[in-house]
Amino acid sequence: MPELPEVETVMRGLKPVLEGRRLVRVDARRADLRWPIPADLRQRLTGARVTRIGRRAKYGLIDTDRGDTLILHLGMSGRVRVDPEVDEKHDHIVIVTDEGRRAIFNDARRFGSVHLCATAAVESHPLIAGIGPEPLGRPVDLAAFKGRAAPVKALLLDQRLIAGLGNIYVAEALFEAGVRPTRAGGKVTMKERARLAAAIPAVLNRAIDKGGSTLRDYRQADGELGYFQHEFKVYGRAGEACVGCGATIKRIVQSGRSSFYCPACQK
Repeated sequence: MPELPEVETVMRGLKPVLEGRRLVRVDARRADLRWPIPADLRQRLTGARVTRIGRRAKYGLIDTDRGDTLILHLGMSGRVRVDPEVDEKHDHIVIVTDEGRRAIFNDARRFGSVHLCATAAVESHPLIAGIGPEPLGRPVDLAAFKGRAAPVKALLLDQRLIAGLGNIYVAEALFEAGVRPTRAGGKVTMKERARLAAAIPAVLNRAIDKGGSTLRDYRQADGELGYFQHEFKVYGRAGEACVGCGATIKRIVQSGRSSFYCPACQK
């Protein structure tokens, strides 16, 4: 599933295409994805001008001058195609601007979603209400770790504590901070918390600079692959040598999900 860097990259790719432009056509080619597509999507968006392209956690946001916001989630296989030369089978939402440019939401597995919400009510929308602070543009606060018995990885994946983190970037940030994913949150020292708080935005920003990580379906809005997967230190590298010390990267399963770490570098 695309994580924060992939969604951020997609929305940045949409900025020059949609921001400030009037939408002359908005078509939904099916009635639902993961959830029903708003029946009034075409009515509310056709003729509107896009005022802002943004992101909240793993959700893309498209604000309009009518006080509406389109909330977009890429799901497992969703991607946004800009000005494609040909249509594809799973092109489900088509947006055309007054410049004749097209942005198309394609989702083969249909786990993605689109929602319409009053812009003023975005933060209280059921999908977004309760999501924690963003890890970019402000200090990352890990005070919630204090006294917690849950593994540090589980705490980092808890969207109520920090927004947008997923399996890939949690693994990479924990490696950079030298913290093993199985450590209880309450056992992470203040010094380790500080290292982790610095590692999280550093890893995310490097991933954004590389266009995100392409492991299966994800592509940037211009069709290019992400390239951060070539810089993974631990994620997906079980059995390989650690780039830091040469020890063998380990893989374990936590709550049904793979965790990767270096047993020598991460304590």
